[in-house]
Amino acid sequence: MKPKATLSVLLAGLLAAAALAIAPAPAQAQEQLTGTLAKARESGAITIGYRESSVPFSYLNARKEPIGYSIELCRALVTAIEDAVNKSLAIKWVPVTSDSRIDAVASGKVDLECGSTTNNLERQKRVSFSPTMFVSGTKVLVKKGAPIKSFRDLAGKKVAVTAGTTNEKTLRELSEKFKLGINLQVARDHAESFGLVKSGQADAFATDDVLLYGLIAQDAAKADYEVVGDFLSYDPYGIMYRKGDAPLAKVVNDTFQVLAEDGEIERQYKRWFLRKLPSGESINLPMSAQLETIIQTMSVKAE
Repeated sequence: MKPKATLSVLLAGLLAAAALAIAPAPAQAQEQLTGTLAKARESGAITIGYRESSVPFSYLNARKEPIGYSIELCRALVTAIEDAVNKSLAIKWVPVTSDSRIDAVASGKVDLECGSTTNNLERQKRVSFSPTMFVSGTKVLVKKGAPIKSFRDLAGKKVAVTAGTTNEKTLRELSEKFKLGINLQVARDHAESFGLVKSGQADAFATDDVLLYGLIAQDAAKADYEVVGDFLSYDPYGIMYRKGDAPLAKVVNDTFQVLAEDGEIERQYKRWFLRKLPSGESINLPMSAQLETIIQTMSVKAE
């Protein structure tokens, strides 16, 4: 592993190359930039969509500031974009939900969506994604002692899901396929979904396993809740940005390659998944062999 360095040092080589590739002669640079890069240079800002309760990817700390694994990776992207446009950029923070995030990116309301968003073919029709930064899948959270051990035990039960998630779609399809008659309780965000289980208004909460572990850690509630069952879906996460923006896509892909090669993605993973969160609890979720392989492949420079 190479020695740890600041993000600005890590990205120096990449950003110099990106500046040459994207920004020609200084006098012409601004007019020849296109898409998000042109918008960023003209406005002097990048708008980041963040989630309020996607622990530990993107959520609010006690001071109501966005923090998390995805937020740190997005800060690295902002550093890269600053070098590409040859200008310091302010970050404008905009809260998004599972239901609003894709529209926010597609419409230009946000430039980067930094949360816990699954990259799939259906969504790729409207937005673009960074390389995979995490791999998760749908599981179920219940109160300890509940008679629910698998998805088949959800028959006739009230199950909380968050609006606009792949998990909502997965549970609807499972309920229909296996005639389970699940009564879905659709909530605005993950914190609200978890709250339905806490209050007894739902028997279970179905979402990506890592988010369930994160919510339990955030609440210091390991003694009261557990995550059960097999994976019900496959969910690779990425940072979203607008579709058809080739210059930005190059900056995003090149930046992830540098962060993977240097080991910064692994360091950020350890910080957010293995060490204590601001709540004082740790998710204690070692990196999967699958994600390790993805990052190793990402670190190889394209010829």
